[in-house]
Amino acid sequence: MIGIINQDSQAGWLPTIGNQKYLLAILVVAVMTGLMYIYLNYSKQGYEIAVVGESRRTASYAGIKVDRVIIRTMALSGALCGLIGLLLTSSTDHTMTTTIVDGRGFTAVMVSWMAKFNPIIMIFVSLLLVVLNRGASEISTAFGLNRSFSDILTGIILFFIIGCEFFINYKVQFRTSGKKEA
Repeated sequence: MIGIINQDSQAGWLPTIGNQKYLLAILVVAVMTGLMYIYLNYSKQGYEIAVVGESRRTASYAGIKVDRVIIRTMALSGALCGLIGLLLTSSTDHTMTTTIVDGRGFTAVMVSWMAKFNPIIMIFVSLLLVVLNRGASEISTAFGLNRSFSDILTGIILFFIIGCEFFINYKVQFRTSGKKEA
């Protein structure tokens, strides 16, 4: 762990807007969310990503260069991760540690999946997960439980949400006997 970076000179720190530490980061994330929504839903590259995501063989048959789409998507994803790392380091935390992301990537995958990959809905799902996590932490503190209890409680709730989605998307039907009436 490196301590707070340039604490005296504040060199490399992003500016604060109106003495609000998180406002610039929130604005950048809001703009990037809007841009990603437009990119994924209204551009040729967004369409190609959706087709390749559904079926590589179909995309290849349609004339889409699958390898190029995958490389471009990985580069865009890496650029977005770098931007978020910049925001975490120079806007909110002002420190460099090996745990600066602290499992946020796994949470981001869960948020994306629960929001059905819609960037606008991801905002509300992430707020839901933050409230859920904070509530579970308060419960574990109030009852004097281990810190890991909040993670376990959040995991159980998410597990049941995912399980419910399975039963929404698929119909469970039991087989009848193999005899057919004539």
